[in-house]
Amino acid sequence: MTRFIGRTEELSGLKQLLDKKSASLIVIKGRRRIGKSRLAFEFGCLFEKCYIFSGLPPEKGVTAEHQRDEFVRKLTNYKIPIRTHTDWGDLFDNLADHCKKGRILIVLDEISWLGTGDPTFLGKLKTTWDTTFKKNPELLMILSGSQSTWIEKNILSSSGFVGRISYQLTLEELSLSEANQFWYPKAKHISAYEKLKLLSVMGGIPRYLEEIQFSKSAEENIKRLCFQPEGFLFNEFEQIFSDLFAKRSGKYKMIVTILAEKKSSLNDITKKLKRIKGGDISNYLDDLCNTGFVTRDFTWDIDKQSPSKLSIYRLSDNYIRFYLKYIEPHKNRIYSGARGILPTSWLSIMGIQFENLVLAKKNRRLLYEKLNIPIEEVIWSNTYFQTKTKQHHGCQIDLLVQTKFNTLYLAEIKFSKEPIGKDVIHDIEKKIEHLNIPRNFSVRPVLIHVNGVNESVIESDFFSHILDFSSLLSSG
Repeated sequence: MTRFIGRTEELSGLKQLLDKKSASLIVIKGRRRIGKSRLAFEFGCLFEKCYIFSGLPPEKGVTAEHQRDEFVRKLTNYKIPIRTHTDWGDLFDNLADHCKKGRILIVLDEISWLGTGDPTFLGKLKTTWDTTFKKNPELLMILSGSQSTWIEKNILSSSGFVGRISYQLTLEELSLSEANQFWYPKAKHISAYEKLKLLSVMGGIPRYLEEIQFSKSAEENIKRLCFQPEGFLFNEFEQIFSDLFAKRSGKYKMIVTILAEKKSSLNDITKKLKRIKGGDISNYLDDLCNTGFVTRDFTWDIDKQSPSKLSIYRLSDNYIRFYLKYIEPHKNRIYSGARGILPTSWLSIMGIQFENLVLAKKNRRLLYEKLNIPIEEVIWSNTYFQTKTKQHHGCQIDLLVQTKFNTLYLAEIKFSKEPIGKDVIHDIEKKIEHLNIPRNFSVRPVLIHVNGVNESVIESDFFSHILDFSSLLSSG
């Protein structure tokens, strides 16, 4: 097993439950490959006994009986006596009888798969929890899964589990500083730009980062993983979308394909799909947001400090965009023998991918540290857009941070293969001019870059902060 990297904060939150004097029911959700199972395993190392059960992927022909048979197989491997197993109630009773004393962790991984085809699954789990499992004050049970919408609907918002969930956790991508640990002990010898190339394809997804061969260049790794039929990321998109969305995966794919080109409003998306606004498209977008592939960015009223109803959807998953724009269009050529050829245009999306990395929740906190902004002073922080009206211009800002002391940090997230020149100052000045800034507010421009800036930019003293990508990699 590979070295466990990151998740210090998440593991710390789970460890606090060990101080309770009662049983705990925990929910962990997040995108596939994000590290839910690994986090549960590492947490399980703190227990006298740890039992991990995982549902079978929802492939064609997999039934409720297959799921129960797999559960029985795991019980047998754990040497847990099995009396009867005609249904899930019997199986949970067998497990509960074996877990009446001692510090024990039970993990039901990919729980939505476990319950495939059996509408009584959750009810019988809830009943056994109430009657047996929770009587052991040292027992913790984790319900984990990638189908976040299913978990939200059937567990977190279900009347059957109301008041029973002690802790819930949504795993985000690793922060840049955590992802940087995958390069140790060679991290100092590899440029931030080379790391960015890989992160622009993989994001902060730990399972993807584990596949990097650090003796090879970024380009060699991308060719090996993405542009060969046996490469780990060559068919990854079909795998995760099929597992999560089954027969509806094509509809979800149409939406992310639109968002792979640019950020879009609900109205823009429905127009391109030639559908009526709202309805099933809104639900599909909610699912994509819940599963961690898409982010819905709301703008806000700076003066009133209140959220706006206006929002745009952003494909925040770097791998999905890279797959749709560069892997999928070349699949036929690759199958025909053109293996390991990296498209020459792939760097054209680096700006969008770089922005995604900086805007990730964990990385935003690293950014606040670099800007010396205490997190408790932040009122709003997000991509900001202002629609054009008769009173003011429209504008869009990569990241705007508003503090309770009436300060606006206006951040430009700029990718360039060459050092950035003074033109960037003109661009920011125009955005500030168009931005509807209330009286008594200060604006502090911030530049976040990768490959350096010209001396003239520094000498202008225009920016309050100029941050190199490498400083975010080394934070923490």
